[in-house]
Amino acid sequence: MSTHKEKAFMEVINLRLKFPGETSLVFKDISFTVSKGEKVLLLGPSGCGKSTLLQVLSGIIPHSIEVPLKYDSIQHPESWGFVFQDPDTQFCMPYVDEELAFVLENLHIHRNKMDDLIKDVLVSVGLQDIEVHTSIQNLSQGMKQRLALASVLLLQPDVLFLDEPSALLDPEGTIQIWDAVKQVAADKTVLIVEHKIDHIADWVDRVVLFGPAGDIIANGSPKSIFELYQSEIDEYGIWYPEVWNDYLKSPEYIEIKALRQIESVVLEPIINLRDFKGYRGKDEKINIPKAHIPEGSWITIIGDNGAGKSTFLLSLIHLIQTTGYYELSGKEIDLLQRKKRPPTELSLVFQNPELQFITNTLFDEIAFSYRLLGLPETEVRSEVTSLLKLFQLDVNELRHPFQLSIGQKRRLSVATAFAQGSAILLLDEPTFGQDARNTFILLEKLEQLRKNGATIVMVTHDMEIVESFATIVWKIDKGQLIHVETLQEFDLEEQRVNPIA
Repeated sequence: MSTHKEKAFMEVINLRLKFPGETSLVFKDISFTVSKGEKVLLLGPSGCGKSTLLQVLSGIIPHSIEVPLKYDSIQHPESWGFVFQDPDTQFCMPYVDEELAFVLENLHIHRNKMDDLIKDVLVSVGLQDIEVHTSIQNLSQGMKQRLALASVLLLQPDVLFLDEPSALLDPEGTIQIWDAVKQVAADKTVLIVEHKIDHIADWVDRVVLFGPAGDIIANGSPKSIFELYQSEIDEYGIWYPEVWNDYLKSPEYIEIKALRQIESVVLEPIINLRDFKGYRGKDEKINIPKAHIPEGSWITIIGDNGAGKSTFLLSLIHLIQTTGYYELSGKEIDLLQRKKRPPTELSLVFQNPELQFITNTLFDEIAFSYRLLGLPETEVRSEVTSLLKLFQLDVNELRHPFQLSIGQKRRLSVATAFAQGSAILLLDEPTFGQDARNTFILLEKLEQLRKNGATIVMVTHDMEIVESFATIVWKIDKGQLIHVETLQEFDLEEQRVNPIA
């Protein structure tokens, strides 16, 4: 247990919480105390309740989100700011400058001082190049995440609650965000839920380790947690600084690498593109002069936040206006007279998983595709049960998808794409919000699908995924495809050191 003796100014004693419709408690009589000025990292498997605990400590639960809970005592901070996992839930105003000005107005800052404060905070989170009167909805998810942090930093609260603040950010953005937090929060109390812990493992004072049932396994210094509780960290699939190095030595990955080394088949293109452009309104947002996607390949698409990566995936599946030449499975698609339904050969996992949910229960969301095929209900249940187990979705199957954690929502969105059985999987940041175990399970399942003939097109900022699983690397910058290289040709070390090059 922590040995901090300073009087706590934020705590909850003997907390019990249960979501409506669930049979089990998220927390069962846990107590959690934070001293003023502490920097505390909450680690645990996806769905164990870390984000929920932040919302309880801030008072969002139950004051803004009604969830039944009990406790012996609770003490909330008087001044706090919260950065949510989903940045779209953060904003009150439609434009960037209006959102930040709204914060300053509530602080009674004089109008003459606002422009300089807004400019400075945008620089601190790496948004200095955008037009300040930009519609927030036109920003990429990663840029929205930067803006969400900027709005909270302007508050200058005593306590920062940071729930996966860098999950959707490119490598440079991740460094910028944590540099900004460290500079602003030197004398503040900070509670962090984060899977990308390399940038903060040495900065936090304390790590609290949770088990899958929301119980606190350990609570101490980062050094003691990572040294003394490695077996529990491994057992529950929790991120730790050297987890990728250890995974690459695992039997599962060694087998993947060995099988890839004996691949010798020349892959034919399943998609051909020439002068292919995607638009938002009248504005051209993505331009692919000439490229092809080989059948059975695993393409990772990298680039800065806002470069056009997600827009490219939306273009391929006809969710935005496109022009140019587009050949799919040997047939040219008439982009002017395209069908309203997306091509059946493709499935898309959105960056924001809530955008693709169409039913009211976890079970029905996955079952939808199987029922479209006319499978008997007994077979539907068998297939859905198998995917629920594979993706570690061990919650009430009648729970509404919107009531899942961000990590669970992401796993559900990927499971629905698997259920569609499409030849081409388009995946937009499919591993964000995931613990280590679920990340590796997902990557291994995708590799299995690829070996069986599927084609993977994945947007990611994780260079470890690029290095370990990609067969081809695309780089998109400012709406243009600027590099297409095999993994052997691509300079990953240069990309880590100079990601904008």
